[in-house]
Amino acid sequence: MNTHRPDHAVNQAEPDGSSEAATYQRLRAHLEVLKLGTAAEALTGVLDAARAEQLSPTAVMERLLGLEVSHAEARRLAGRLRFACLPHSWTLDEFDFAAQPGVDEKLVRELAALRFLDDAGNVLFVGPPGTGKTMLAVALARAAVDAGHRVYFTTAAELAKRCRKAALEGRWATAMRFYCGPRLLVIDEFAYSRTAPDPDANAALFEVINRRYLKSSTIVTSHAGVASWGDRLADPMLAAALLDRLLHRGIVVAIDGPSYRMRAHQQRSNQLRLALGEHDPTGQGRS
Repeated sequence: MNTHRPDHAVNQAEPDGSSEAATYQRLRAHLEVLKLGTAAEALTGVLDAARAEQLSPTAVMERLLGLEVSHAEARRLAGRLRFACLPHSWTLDEFDFAAQPGVDEKLVRELAALRFLDDAGNVLFVGPPGTGKTMLAVALARAAVDAGHRVYFTTAAELAKRCRKAALEGRWATAMRFYCGPRLLVIDEFAYSRTAPDPDANAALFEVINRRYLKSSTIVTSHAGVASWGDRLADPMLAAALLDRLLHRGIVVAIDGPSYRMRAHQQRSNQLRLALGEHDPTGQGRS
């Protein structure tokens, strides 16, 4: 029996596969023109899954665009983190509240809800060196970045330095717009220096705080109590004006506890002593 198929039978099957391939190529091209690169790259895998799982057209579109949205959100988060210039990637979950009883954990976790941003409120972390002020400030800043807010971290000295340079170069207005732009500005090590306060630096700090007042939120860390800011800045009137603006819608988180860094140092020292003792063949290194 002749099993050879007529040519027209082969020709009838070709248009279907060819048409589907052409449609696939057009769809991929559409995604690339729309700059949906992630969706374009995932298209083959999603279509294969659609056949295997018998997904509806709506489910296919949701899965495909969901991948694109996830990639876009990750890209935006990376951009916000680059702009924020956070010195570390600390999160609130990494802070050891048990080791720092001087911190009001309930208050800090309430701040981490970021409701203070809605009122353009401020936060002041005040306490001795090493007690975790910067870590908590960075953790709140990271929470704000993750929530989609524009954040910037700087030290008081760096802010003053950049503003001074901008003034000399005729870019003062540009510098002010830069520091007033973020939804949350973190100023670390405020009123740090005891000697030779710089009036120009003080003026720059005041100008930034004043322009952000009632518009955007600021977090300030300082190991000097607010009562001593007048002496630290060598300008009681300026210090009073700063505090007036910071505290109007501000929350002071006073930390009175052991040094977080010294505790970590002691732990490392103890571990080193134990390690030396365990490897001392004479046993003299053991306590």
